[in-house]
Formats: sequence, structure tokens, C-alpha cells
Amino acid sequence: MTTNHLLRDLALAFRARHVPGRPLVLPNAWDVTSARLVEDAGAAAVATTSAGLAWALGAADGDRLDRDRALTAVARIAEAVRVPVTADIETGYAPDAAGVGDTVRAVIAAGAIGVNIEDALYGSGEGPLRAVAEQAERIAAAREAADAAGVPLFVNARIDTFLSGAGAVAETLERASAFLAAGADGIFVPGAVDPDTVKALVAGIDGPLNVMAGPGAPPVADLAALGVARVSTGSAIAQAAHAAVRRAARELLETGTYESLTGGLDYGDLNDLLGRRSG
Repeated sequence: MTTNHLLRDLALAFRARHVPGRPLVLPNAWDVTSARLVEDAGAAAVATTSAGLAWALGAADGDRLDRDRALTAVARIAEAVRVPVTADIETGYAPDAAGVGDTVRAVIAAGAIGVNIEDALYGSGEGPLRAVAEQAERIAAAREAADAAGVPLFVNARIDTFLSGAGAVAETLERASAFLAAGADGIFVPGAVDPDTVKALVAGIDGPLNVMAGPGAPPVADLAALGVARVSTGSAIAQAAHAAVRRAARELLETGTYESLTGGLDYGDLNDLLGRRSG
């Protein structure tokens, strides 16, 4: 079986798990170790967090990491696990639609079968969100590149209306409709966790809705009851992991004690996990 045939099977399996009311739950990973831990916990797929991945590589989030470094990290994760991998590629690691197509080809070459593509604009001075028509072109380029490769890549169109304060339900639905028409498979609306808002988005979007959950968000069971098809955690797990580093370092340096290290993973268990082949 060729690599693309294997990716096609993984992509189809991943796509089939986006079921409203029975959401795909994705604890986001940022490196090989976190990906293996997520897989070992029973996740059906591994999703990367662009923020966590950038931080692990010493860069800030928000289109500041170059494509080659990002996708080299994605390739290492995809090689390390047997479950499908979907990559958060920020705004596409490219200035134009043609470049997004190039990125998607590189994503597939890295072994991933899904992408998140943001509609935010970083540091442009032109507003918090990309124009709908321009973003639709970028999504269409991603779709075309994946179709040409013969891989049914799951294109998750991220809409930052709520995160940026640039709109609410009506604006989100307008963007979602345009992005789905351009070739997106699902819609990701981080920042929208209020049950009434989520319910309105589920009702108004003709495709699977991805909600970003974390402290303060409804439990997965409640989101499932609202019709959500995918629940992810974004950078929250990476943030929690880095908070543990800060707590332990400060305690050791300020008080000379080690209580923050209580509850750490067993050395042997972690070493064994990374020493054996995934699956």
C-alpha cells in the first residue's frame, strides 16, 4: 500500500469520527512525548496545538514560526503515533492562497491528515480578521491541494470572531457558510462555550462544529448534548505543563523544597512508553 493510500485510510477514519452528539475529543499535543501520552491515554487521534508547538521550538505563537520548522515537528509526531494526526497550521504559513496550497502538500508529506486554518490576521494593521473572500480562497487552495494528492484531508476552518471580539453568532455563521462552500469540512470557533451560543452555532452551521474547551467550559457530555462534533483543548494542556515547570522551579529556588514535584509521571513508565513502538 502506498503512503497516500495509508493516509487516505487514516483520513477517512478521522473524518468519520466527527459526529454531532458523539464528539471526537482531542487533547492537543505539541511534541512527540505529549503525542505519545495522548495516544496512550486512548485518544482516537492526535491534534497539534500551534501555540504549544511554537513554544516548544522557542518561538511565539501567531504566525512567527516558519513552515519548515513547524512541519518537521509535525512529521516527527506523525511518525511516532499510529492514530491519525491533524496539524494546526495557524493561518497557513503562507502570505497567499498558493502558499497555503504548498503548505497543505507539505502537511500531507509530513504524514498528517487534517489541518486547522485560522482566519485571524497577525500584525497586519488591517484588522483582526482576514476578509471573507480572501480566506475562502485560502481554504479552496488547501482543498484543491489535498484533492490533487488523493488524500481526503479534513480542513477545519477556524473562525476567530469570538476570540478577537470582531463578531458574534451572525458574523460567525456568515463566515462558516463561505468557508464550507470553499471546501472546508468543519468549523472551529474558539472562545464560544456558552451553551446558548454553542446551540445557535450548531443549528446554523451546515457541518461539524469544533469547540475549544478548558477551565470554565461545559463538560464534554454537555457539549455533546448540544450537538458538538469535536472538542479540543488548544494550548491549555501545554500551558498547564509549563505552569508545572514554573511552580517547581520557583519553589526549588525560593524555598528549597520539592512539593511541586509530587505526582509526576513515574520515570520507568515514561521511559517504557517512549521505548516501545506506538500501538
